[in-house]
Amino acid sequence: MTHADSSLHPTRRSLLQSTFGAAALLAYPTRVLAAPPGFDEWRESFRARAMAKGISAATWQRAMGRVEPDMSVFKQMRSQPEFHEQVWQYINRRVSDWRIINGKIALKNNEALLARIERDFGVERGTLLALWGVESAYGDPLVQQNHMTPVFPSLAALAWNEPRRKAYWETELINALRIVDKGWSTPEQMQGSWAGAMGHSQWMPEVWLNVGIDYDGDGKVSPFGKPDDALGSTAKYLVNRGKWHRGEHWGYEVRAAGNMSGSRTYAAWASAGVTRADGQPFPQPNASAQMWTPVAGGPTFLLGPNFYSVKSYNPSMNYALAICHLGDRCLGAPPFIQPFPGSERALTLAEVQEMQTRLTKAGFDTGGTDGRVGNDTMKAIKDFQQRAGITPADGYGGLKVLAKLRQGS
Repeated sequence: MTHADSSLHPTRRSLLQSTFGAAALLAYPTRVLAAPPGFDEWRESFRARAMAKGISAATWQRAMGRVEPDMSVFKQMRSQPEFHEQVWQYINRRVSDWRIINGKIALKNNEALLARIERDFGVERGTLLALWGVESAYGDPLVQQNHMTPVFPSLAALAWNEPRRKAYWETELINALRIVDKGWSTPEQMQGSWAGAMGHSQWMPEVWLNVGIDYDGDGKVSPFGKPDDALGSTAKYLVNRGKWHRGEHWGYEVRAAGNMSGSRTYAAWASAGVTRADGQPFPQPNASAQMWTPVAGGPTFLLGPNFYSVKSYNPSMNYALAICHLGDRCLGAPPFIQPFPGSERALTLAEVQEMQTRLTKAGFDTGGTDGRVGNDTMKAIKDFQQRAGITPADGYGGLKVLAKLRQGS
């Protein structure tokens, strides 16, 4: 059995901006752009390296024989939108009314699958729902469909002409070829973000090969289509790479007197005067947790090992907190009890749709009025803020922006 190259893989999301690669229905273009000088020579030398790694001649010809590099990936690398969010803004945007409502629907529609994953891996259904919701809006094939990119032209461009990570991109390109070699997918189906992340859980090829499992028993491992393989494999990822602890919650919002830090058991924290913000007891007093206050004056948390398991998926404390909180909210939990300093409540789904509609009518393209806030809506908000003289022009669509839009109606 040929194994996926993994010696060069970084933390899963350390260099990606997530865009959804749903099951591709678009034709795989023969030519994306004319090959710049030197690409054909690189392709021939890379062909020899791929053959040495066990890639079949048939797979090479099918996926790479006539491929041209998609040079637009370099523009996308340079032009990733920059939005400077405070922690509460980051949380509000990801733990949105749209994601909570649709997370509950996804839970109802996939109850048996999520229960099976909990039995097999011990990973809480809320965590899986939240990762699914943030990464791909619960597998909605319309999410960012304009950004779906054929993976082979993108990875070929990066492997050939991205100087900082050439070895990494070549490895991922070989992994993508192995996926085709195994018969798990076709070059036409493999569409995703400009950097090659695909499917419900935004897998890079290395993760697909090394962690992916055939959870629906159809003989293939696929991040597309039915969510079984993607969610089962995500649970496996959290267990194997994130060291998930079966039966433990990620952590709790707490109240603490004075400045505290370090790691103790929940029982020791309770003895030191730390209580859950909701007044409930800690259900596993002998489990360990670390204290964290993201912003002075805001909510404080005790974080168990499973918080850091989620963080293995994306090395951002704010990301992990958003995922854990969204998972709780999808299961019926309330918002954080202690507000962040200077924060405002998140907009409801209807309010977001109203904001998007008003922005669109004012000439700012939000990419739709479905209540989901992505980069298009954030850019529209930032442009509106700049025109209206709202400071800071941070791209955050909250109550203040909505009120200003209403004034202009």
